[in-house]
Amino acid sequence: MKNLILLVTLFMFALNLNAQNNTKMKMHHKMMKHSMKDCVMMEDGKMMVTKDGKDMMMDKDMTMTNGTMVMTDGTVKMKDGKTMMLKNGDHVYMNGKMGKMKMNKMKMKKMDM
Repeated sequence: MKNLILLVTLFMFALNLNAQNNTKMKMHHKMMKHSMKDCVMMEDGKMMVTKDGKDMMMDKDMTMTNGTMVMTDGTVKMKDGKTMMLKNGDHVYMNGKMGKMKMNKMKMKKMDM
């Protein structure tokens, strides 16, 4: 009887560990998917384009789907005429929405290369 209880306890423990690992993997994939979205980004003072998970230098000005223009020098001109300058880690998605990547994600991205 003791062996049966021990066996059931070990089985439950193993199932719990597997569930935790699956949750962590899903979160990791979600984070990676988010970080690989198509966008333009200021990185180390240079404008980069991420397209289909591949990074390349931004060689021409781009107009996003909402009318926002992003220049190769990092200047962003909104549809309403406001302008701003991107800083390291700032990015603009193809739909024109803006965000800021945390520095530790940028470092992680560089380590992947």
